[in-house]
Amino acid sequence: MRPLRTALSEHNEVSQGKLRRLNLVLQVPPIILTGVVLVLIDHTTWWGTAALVVGVVAAVVAMERWTADDLARVALPCLVITAAVWVFGALVTDSSTAFYGLGVVGSLVVPQLPRHRIAAGLGLLAFIAAVGASRLLVSQDDVVGDLIVYVLVPTGVFVVATPLLYGNQRYLDLMKETRDREAELAVAQERIRFAGDLHDIQGHTLHVVKLKTVLAQKLVHSDADRAQEELREIHALVADTIAQTKNLAHAQRRLNLSAELENAKNLFEAAGIAVRVDRRAEADPRTAELLGQVLRETTTNILRHAQATLVRITLTGQGIDIVNDGAKDAPLPALSGLSALRQRVTEDGGELTVEQESGRFRTAAAFPRAGATPAPATKALEGSR
Repeated sequence: MRPLRTALSEHNEVSQGKLRRLNLVLQVPPIILTGVVLVLIDHTTWWGTAALVVGVVAAVVAMERWTADDLARVALPCLVITAAVWVFGALVTDSSTAFYGLGVVGSLVVPQLPRHRIAAGLGLLAFIAAVGASRLLVSQDDVVGDLIVYVLVPTGVFVVATPLLYGNQRYLDLMKETRDREAELAVAQERIRFAGDLHDIQGHTLHVVKLKTVLAQKLVHSDADRAQEELREIHALVADTIAQTKNLAHAQRRLNLSAELENAKNLFEAAGIAVRVDRRAEADPRTAELLGQVLRETTTNILRHAQATLVRITLTGQGIDIVNDGAKDAPLPALSGLSALRQRVTEDGGELTVEQESGRFRTAAAFPRAGATPAPATKALEGSR
């Protein structure tokens, strides 16, 4: 599962990078532009202008770190700086726009808090209002005007901005949660696919090894050379299965349809089952791999569940049709391997058909949209019992 997890992690990093760049473009320039306009409007003395610039810079830094999901590292310093600028502007330099930095930073920090957001928001709102109201201690020339400019406007801006940024933060959190769920689903699907492929490899091999072992035991006294040949084939089959399992673990396994067809023919003949193969066209590589999986699973099922004497295999560029006799007169068995394979075939735009009638069992897979090339001149093979 490690390659898939790595790919998903890289994909999430790329997505987060794109989202961060989008937020930088959409959020930071307006913060800078608004801050510059307010500084130009409200500058009176050089130290007052310097204080306003410091507040704007702190707001820009906080916004930039917010887009990088790293606000916690600068939240406290930026809050302290912008709060000091607001106090300085309200009480010393007569700057009604000095609250701007604190309004931006506060509306970013409050939604990020893990708990007590409402209490923190109300506390910050009370601080902004208290500092603005304290302006009346310095000047009482225009009480109503000062209350509007230093109390009502700053608190109103903070009340409006905080819920908006909270909604933005929740949207980003939901996007991240969705990506995480998609990643978990992809890993689960990959595990199911891996389990199915492992079943295809080892379930088939173990059943064939069992069959060949029984045959070798019968021949060990009557035909020692043939028994040794069967044992050599068992050894080769186990070695090949080990190699396939390693390839599967490294996501390199690919089934070869021709090799699967030859393997199925040999297995049926070894079990005394006649085989007739009609190969009419060649499928494209992806379709051929899926047809090989269907053939392998069906071969295992025939050897395990049927008393077959004849198997007919028809291959086209769009599918495979396997019919065997010797099926038991009973309800259609629940074949878990074919059930998993049906899902895989369906996901690739195909259809898997399983039918049982009058002692005959049919397994067919069709891919209507698959491409095909003509088969070699020799398209039919036959094995005898």
